[in-house]
Amino acid sequence: MPAQPDDADVRARLRLQSIGWALLAGLGAALLGLVWGLEDAVRSGGCGLFYGLLAFHLQRVDPNDSHLQAGLVGAICGVRSLGLPLTLDNWQADALASLVLELLQAWLPLIGSAVLLHGTHRFLPASRP
Repeated sequence: MPAQPDDADVRARLRLQSIGWALLAGLGAALLGLVWGLEDAVRSGGCGLFYGLLAFHLQRVDPNDSHLQAGLVGAICGVRSLGLPLTLDNWQADALASLVLELLQAWLPLIGSAVLLHGTHRFLPASRP
């Protein structure tokens, strides 16, 4: 009869998985954000770490709630957008293009990180919490 893992072993394994998800999401977002410079990469990486931690615990609580998972991506992208500089001094035709470019710079790395994290989770069944 196999021995049951004790609570401390289970908690240690879950902590390591949580850190792994955070690092994977953070590094993925940082690498994708590096296209726009080091400062954007650091900001995206920090938000990616935060997203990875939350995504892991959300997956443990309700793995089948895809609407909540998509909402989490949107919420973290919104948090990242709060750090954007406000460049809408004049409302010319290029102001909208500038805003769209800034949103892409902020959101693309985090969305890519979420796709990477959940794609890895789907293809590696051993990593399920």
